[in-house]
Amino acid sequence: MNSGGHYDVAIIGAGLSGLAAGIRLAHFGRRVCIFERHNAVGGLNGFYSLGGRKYDVGLHAVTNYVPSGVKGSPLGKILRQLRIDRDEFALCTQKGSRVAFGPTGGASLRFSNDFGLLESEVARLFPGQSDGFGAIARFVREAPAVGQGAGRSARAFIRSKADDPLLEDMLLCPLMFYGSASEEDMDLAQFAIMFRAVYLEGFARPAEGVRLILRVLLDKYRAAGGERRMKCGVRSIVERDGKAAALVLDSGEEISATHILSSIGSAETEALLGRRPPPERRLGYVETIAVLRETPSALGLGDDTIVFFNDCERFTYRNPEGQVDLRSGIICCPNNFEYGEGRGPPEGLLRITCLANYDAWAGLARERYIADKARCFDLIQDSALRFLPPAAPGALARSTVATDMFTPATVERYTGHIRGAIYGSPAKVRDGRTALSNLYVCGTDQGMLGIVGAMLGGIMMANSHILKA
Repeated sequence: MNSGGHYDVAIIGAGLSGLAAGIRLAHFGRRVCIFERHNAVGGLNGFYSLGGRKYDVGLHAVTNYVPSGVKGSPLGKILRQLRIDRDEFALCTQKGSRVAFGPTGGASLRFSNDFGLLESEVARLFPGQSDGFGAIARFVREAPAVGQGAGRSARAFIRSKADDPLLEDMLLCPLMFYGSASEEDMDLAQFAIMFRAVYLEGFARPAEGVRLILRVLLDKYRAAGGERRMKCGVRSIVERDGKAAALVLDSGEEISATHILSSIGSAETEALLGRRPPPERRLGYVETIAVLRETPSALGLGDDTIVFFNDCERFTYRNPEGQVDLRSGIICCPNNFEYGEGRGPPEGLLRITCLANYDAWAGLARERYIADKARCFDLIQDSALRFLPPAAPGALARSTVATDMFTPATVERYTGHIRGAIYGSPAKVRDGRTALSNLYVCGTDQGMLGIVGAMLGGIMMANSHILKA
């Protein structure tokens, strides 16, 4: 607890970027405190308990996975800068994933942590596009820094290298679902970040899920001397003479700090200053979670780790008119990683994610909300199962022992992100600067995405704006 009322650095939000920034700053002797409104850390990549079980939020997989010895990788950088031994994260690689297009996934691109597999799959399905695909990969490999290509259209870039619309959509589908805050297109800088994270590097996961990652980060933060105040939200930021002078907590207590780092989003931070954020179209999602007696593979649903699906001629990535867009989405089987004998989740898990319309979920009466969730759960599951090998009739229902589902309204309620937008604002603040000279944002609205990206964003802001000050 704070006994003096002033910190070198106050961090708003105990998500991954806030935790990473706090560790980095505490390592260098800064007096730092993280303020979190809720009773659990993790933010968009946390977990919750329901019916005696713990459910991951956000984490399908850790992207940017590279094996030991690979230099210059984002994963290597965060491990080094946060002084984490890679064995502490206990990352297990994916078995293999797939992009499946068509009514039942007839057009399919397989990929894994070996980029050569995707190269061979592109050559197989698109025999005239290998050179163009190679040029796209070279651009990403040679991009000198985060932000390369900012302000340019990813679709236009792909079309300048490869001219098959199906290849364009199949490449973009996983990258958009895992990192685009914009409808129908991606900023080229975001595309480069996600292409590297998903295709050139790859997926991994601890057997215990996100809880292990959060536990390691909390242990590092405590050991470095960082302070943390839970169930202690920030009501407003006090501005004086062009600087953020203090935080006013929900309790009314005022805390001053030399620097303030906000991990809650740029518009959300502006709101703490009493400024109304401009209206934006923000993308929301629903996710269904089924807990099973058997693993999905034991039910006959296959060994794919993650399947990105789309049943239409063209991939549409925008706010749906109804509550849920059933045409496309993500199927994640957390059991299908290479855990080794006797390891992995204790029960079978099947997670399905689709685009959702915030306005169609927000403000519903509780009874209607619960009924709509139950109806959409079944519709989403039926739609997604078309893209997996068929299980025996009724096998999935008989195996299901528990279910849950979140909507954009859930995300907004528990994270404070405007309209429940997981990827934040379409307008990114890459240098983290705000109108106030000592107030910075980190994480999603920096354009840093995923588990590794979020941590890297916090580290970058700590290094560039505070440790070098």
